[in-house]
Amino acid sequence: MRDTSEDKRRLADALRAGSIAERDRLAAFVLDEAAAFAANPFPSTTAGAARQRWGLREIEFEAMQIASAGLSCLMTALARLPASEPLRQEILRTPTHVLYLLHHGESGRIIGAVLHGKPREPLPLFVRPKAVSRRPRRRRTNPDQLDLFKIDTA
Repeated sequence: MRDTSEDKRRLADALRAGSIAERDRLAAFVLDEAAAFAANPFPSTTAGAARQRWGLREIEFEAMQIASAGLSCLMTALARLPASEPLRQEILRTPTHVLYLLHHGESGRIIGAVLHGKPREPLPLFVRPKAVSRRPRRRRTNPDQLDLFKIDTA
């Protein structure tokens, strides 16, 4: 198994560059410290095999109330590909969630990704930190400095 930050960064960048609806959430999962590359006994697949597998998983997820992200985008992308199109699969896992990512082999172009957990458990929230609000600064003035706009009413 590998767990290099460079590979994770590369996958996250490729996800963000794509058009997957929940790409930020999926990329955040990839970059999460707890996410590690999992054993992948069958990294090679085809679009047809992936379409069949994830079509069945879609039914299973609904029946077992398994929350997922990216599944509808993956199914749409797989439907556009010829059934014999060769694909590669990457798997990243945390103790409670799994991400499956399908891409074209050497080019690395992402087809889609699915993040899911266990039945009746929500997906992790990867919320961007809120920007620190800046208070208006008081203007510091030097008491010895001449105020050109001061109106003397005395």
